[in-house]
Amino acid sequence: MTEASNVTTSLVSDFNIKKILDLLPHRYPMLLVDRVVELEAGKRIKAIKNVTFNEPFFNGHFPGHPVMPGVLILEALAQTAALLTFGDPDHKRQENDLYLFTAIDGARFKRQVVPGDQLCLHAELLRGKRGFWKFKVSAMVGGELAAEAEIMCAIIKDEPKGEA
Repeated sequence: MTEASNVTTSLVSDFNIKKILDLLPHRYPMLLVDRVVELEAGKRIKAIKNVTFNEPFFNGHFPGHPVMPGVLILEALAQTAALLTFGDPDHKRQENDLYLFTAIDGARFKRQVVPGDQLCLHAELLRGKRGFWKFKVSAMVGGELAAEAEIMCAIIKDEPKGEA
C-alpha cells in the first residue's frame, strides 16, 4: 500500500456519521449522505446514501410508485462535494459557513432511484478558487448510472439573525 493510499484510508476511517454531522449543517430529513467510503483529498470522494421506504418524500412522490426526486439526488451529490472540500484534515467548517449551489450544468437522470437502492455518490473536484468550487458528480445504483451533472458551489458567511 502506498503512502497516499494510507492517508486516504485513515481519512475515510475518520469520516463517520459524527464527522459528517460536524461538517454539514444539514439534519434529518435533509442530510442525504450516510457514509464516506473513499476519499482522495482535494481530488475525489465516494459516499453512500441508503434509500429507504421511510424517507419522507416517498409519501407524495409518487403514491403507489415511490421514486426519489431528482433534485434530492442532486442535493445528495452537492453534500458529497461539500464533504470533499473538507478532505484536508486541517480544514474546519466555521459555524456560520454555508455552502450553496451557484450552478448546475448538464444534469441528466438515467435511472429511477427507489426504496431499497443504495446510491453511490461520486464527486471529482474540477477546480476551486477563493471559496468557489466546480465538481463533476455522478450517482450510481448497482453500477448503473442514475444521475450526473457538473455543479458549482460557493461558501458564504451566514450572518446571525436578530431576535424577532
